[in-house]
Amino acid sequence: MKTVLITGANRSIGLETTKQLSEKGLFVYLGTRDLAKGEEVVKELNKKGFQNIKAIQIDVTNAESVLEAKNIVEKEKGKLDILINNAGILGDIPQSPSATSIENIQKVFDTNFFGVITVTQAFLDLLKRSENPRISNITSGLGSLTLHSDPTWKYYSIKAISYVSSKTALNAFTVTLAYELKDLPFKVNSIDPGYTATDFNHHNGPGSVESAASFIIKHTLLDENGPTGKFFSNDIEDESEESPW
Repeated sequence: MKTVLITGANRSIGLETTKQLSEKGLFVYLGTRDLAKGEEVVKELNKKGFQNIKAIQIDVTNAESVLEAKNIVEKEKGKLDILINNAGILGDIPQSPSATSIENIQKVFDTNFFGVITVTQAFLDLLKRSENPRISNITSGLGSLTLHSDPTWKYYSIKAISYVSSKTALNAFTVTLAYELKDLPFKVNSIDPGYTATDFNHHNGPGSVESAASFIIKHTLLDENGPTGKFFSNDIEDESEESPW
């Protein structure tokens, strides 16, 4: 049975991804900053028939918390097959480049960028023990500089500096990490679940959490011939589902 860790998994897309992976027979560590809340979520999932899920406390902005989570996974499973870096925050709105405080930008980067690096580096040795390790960095179409430069793009007017730049940086991490691990059986990709209606955005998105989670899983459970170092988006109306960087 493959083992998965999903950060920020106690609600919204992370929670739905947990449910769908559980249904596929994987063991899922449901990452949550508040362990008590996470355990309550797991209890509710168990009542609904979802199995092989365990809440694990992990605050991606706290290196000690990340290390403790890594030690738990190592003790219980000995390895990690899939890491889904899902935890993310929007930051205070509005976010104009000329007026947004450095504190606001740093707070968003601490979770969306530095947090991903902290978690990935901590769990890398456990992932290397897997026969087919996978790392999925959950990004946003708003991280595409190419699309942000296109006035015809439907989200062209959304220029939230803290969030946008954090996801662009995350995409850069994906590219460089995929290159570093290219001679190993890793698949490392950025995955944009699309503009999804969640409490993250006050349920404004047109997409469903079910579709978002299914898209993440599709581009995470890749076989040995699957791509690495790519940027997939659920908002791209193209057979490849690849977004420009």
